[in-house]
Formats: sequence, C-alpha cells, structure tokens
Amino acid sequence: MGILARKFTEVSYSVLPITVLVIILHFTLIPIETEMLARFIIGAILVIIGLGIFLFGAEIGIVPIGNLMGETIAKTNNSYLVGILGFILGFLITVAEPDLQILARQVNMASGGIISDLLILIVVSIGVGIMVGIGLLRILYEKPLNRLLTLVYFIIFLLGIFTSQEFLAISVDASGATTGAMTTPFILALGYGVSQLKGGKTSEEDSFGMVGLASAGPIFAVMAMSIISGLKDIAGTAEAFVPNTGILQPYFHAFPKFLKESLLTLFPLFVLFMVFDKAKFKLNKKHKHAVLKGLLYTFIGLTLFLVGVNAGFMEVGRVMGQGIAKDYFWLLPVIGFFLGMVVVLAEPAVYVLTEQVEDVTAGHIKKKAILATLSIGIAFAVVFSMMRIMIPSLKLWHFLLPGFAFAAFLSYRVPPIFVGIAYDSGGVASGPMTATFVLAFAQGAANAIPTANVMVDGFGVIAMVAMMPLVAIQILGLIYKMKAGEDGQSQSYEEAQSS
Repeated sequence: MGILARKFTEVSYSVLPITVLVIILHFTLIPIETEMLARFIIGAILVIIGLGIFLFGAEIGIVPIGNLMGETIAKTNNSYLVGILGFILGFLITVAEPDLQILARQVNMASGGIISDLLILIVVSIGVGIMVGIGLLRILYEKPLNRLLTLVYFIIFLLGIFTSQEFLAISVDASGATTGAMTTPFILALGYGVSQLKGGKTSEEDSFGMVGLASAGPIFAVMAMSIISGLKDIAGTAEAFVPNTGILQPYFHAFPKFLKESLLTLFPLFVLFMVFDKAKFKLNKKHKHAVLKGLLYTFIGLTLFLVGVNAGFMEVGRVMGQGIAKDYFWLLPVIGFFLGMVVVLAEPAVYVLTEQVEDVTAGHIKKKAILATLSIGIAFAVVFSMMRIMIPSLKLWHFLLPGFAFAAFLSYRVPPIFVGIAYDSGGVASGPMTATFVLAFAQGAANAIPTANVMVDGFGVIAMVAMMPLVAIQILGLIYKMKAGEDGQSQSYEEAQSS
C-alpha cells in the first residue's frame, strides 16, 4: 500500500493549494455561503481520496495494459493493424477520461443543451483514436515528430478559418481535457512499450510525443463537427450550479449517477483487456488478478472523483469567478496568475511526466527545471485568459495562432527530445484541476461581465494552459542547447540521453 500512500500525497499537493486559495478569498474578498463552503471542503476531500485511488488503480491496472498493448502492437509489424488497434485503444481510453466527461457536461450546460455531452465525448474520442494510430505508426517508421506536428497543426489552422468562435474555444479546450488522469499514463505507457520494443537510436526521444499528438486529435475533430453541423452563434449562460442546496443532499443525489457513468466508461477497456489476454497476453493468474484489481480501484476512484467535483468542488470556482468579476474586476488577472501557479504544481500527471523525463535523460533534464518552467508559463496562460474575458477585442486566436506558430518554429531549433516533452507537457498540464476549478472560474467571470459570451470567452482557458508549455519548455530546450554548446559538452549530453 506504499504506492497508494504516495498517490494520496501527490493528490493532496494537487488539491490543497486551491483549497487554501479559496478559503483565503472567502475570508478576504468573496465570502460564500456556509453550506457552499462546507460542500466545497467535502468535495475537496472526495477529490483527494477519489483521485488518489484512481491514480493508484491506473498505475497497477491501466499502465500495465498500455505497456502490454504497445508491445503486442509493435510485434505485429502490420501497418494497417497498428493503425486500427491504435485507433480503438485511443478511442476507448478517451471515453473513460474524467476530465473530458466534465468538459462535455459543462459544454452541454453552458449551451443550454444545444450541444450534446455525448456528441462531444464521441467526436473527441474519435479524434484521439486517429492521432494515437498515427502516433504509433510514426514510432514504427521513425518519422520526425516536429514535421508531423507541423503538418497536423497546419491542417488545424485551415479548419480554424471556417470554425465559429465558440467551437474554436471548445475544440482546443477538449484537446487539453483529453490528456488527463486516465489517458496520460495509458498513452505514455503505450508509446513507451512500442518505442522500447522497436529500439533504435531514437527510442528515448520516441518515448515522448504521443500525448502531444493525441491532444491534437480533438481540435480537428470538434472543428470538423462544427463545420459539418453548421452550429454557430450559440449564446450560453452559466446557471448550472445554482440549484445545489444542503450539504450532503447533492452528494447522495450525484453518487448513483456517476457510479453508473464510471462503470460504462471503464467496461469497454475491461472487455478489451480480457479479449487481448485470452488471445495474446496469456498472463498468469497473479498478474491478471493484479491488473483486474487495478481496474477495480480505477472504477472506485473515478466515481468518488466525479461525485466530489460535480456535487461540491466545481460550483465554488464558478461563484468565485463571478464574484471577483463583479466586485474586483481588475483583480482577475492577478488572482488568475496565482491560480495558474498552484494549478500546475498541483496536477498529478505533471509529476508522472517529469519523473519519466528525469529517468529517461539519466537526470540531465531536472524535474525541478520542468516544474518551474511550467509554473511560470501556465500562470501567464491564466492571466491572458482573464484578459481575454475582460477585453472584448481580444480573441482566443490572437494568442493561440502566434503561440502554436512559434512552438512549431522552435521545434526545428531545439533538441528533438524537448519537442516531445513540450507537447506532452501541454497535455498533462491541463488536467483535473484545470478542467474543473479553473474552467469553472473562467465561466463564472465570463457570465458576470456583460461584454463576454460564456460559450466563447468562458471556454478557452484550458486551450491557453495547453498551449503555453509548448513554448515555455522549448525555450528551456534552447537554454539547455546553448549551455551544452556545439562541442564536447553536447556530446556528453547525447551520451546522457542514450544511457
């Protein structure tokens, strides 16, 4: 149970900074009702317990399945089979992602039911499935990651010209929300399994980049959906959290609903594992029992997490954002800065990635350096998001277009391993805390400001959080490259990479 204790510690670091920030704001700027504060604290406790159990289950259940699937796929040496299996795995693991379920529900509520949460879930999962299949083929054929990403984002740029503002925000938010607590460990494990079995000089570099590629899928999928459906000019409202009354009643009401949802999302992965085990894995009883136990823990944790978030945690973010926007308008960017700093230091998946970076590079790229860079980058991402809500003339594409273009330019100037780390960081930084509290905060602020539209300005903050690491981490890569120099030091860096 040492792993479980470690997960609870990681998640506590994730949730407690935001909890403390809310309590400080409650006693200083935005007092909230006693019942709501009590619900929030209960929700925070459930989020810690649920996410801790969930990550523990993912480590002993989801990650081994990902590794086994990756190795099995690599052994086939059949391009069509690799692509099809990659698509199926990407689709199934994304459907089970709690962050995406939360975002899909928020889109449904903010649009007044016009945009179905199930439609968002299916379309986004298809996009991820396509990109996971392409990502696995890239590893097998050893194609450069930067060229593939340039092509993908060029196609996204062309689609973006014909996409309405509200769907532009939703599409890039969906990108960040897909790479959360469920998908990140699985896709990292899948890519690692394929790259290690494939071997070769680029196996370390190929260990990264799969999450970044997967997060591009939802952008073009949602954009394509919006163009095909013709939906546009949707004016939304942020009134979803008002009805919650009482302290425990919302939890009792939410529990059976999310118990059923968690079962439905994990069932396809369970079936897929059982089929593959019978046909390919053929695990012994002990190993199989451990994986099934991991899936059970994942199910329990996912249920508690979703109940905690929806019954008590997220509504406070909405109320805080609304209250600050009404009474302390110009403080929004300042509070956004601190919120961005604590969110990134809090995301559990960030720690998963930074530990892998330190391990794969034999300690050459330090975990603390990645964390500090992400913290600064995402603090400014939330600041820019608040400014976009406050100033009507500022549009989401004013930030995203130059940001992604600059990231693409940098990808040809930094060591290849930093390209993969940067795009993976964009995915992991926009995890559970961003998909819940920060997005709700932004929607509350957008709802309180007359010139803002919740469907356009209330979404987009996850997009900003997902974009900034692409630039920040690659700038860190440039610094590493300059320090390494062109001669002996750079050779020792290459040796450290390959060790």
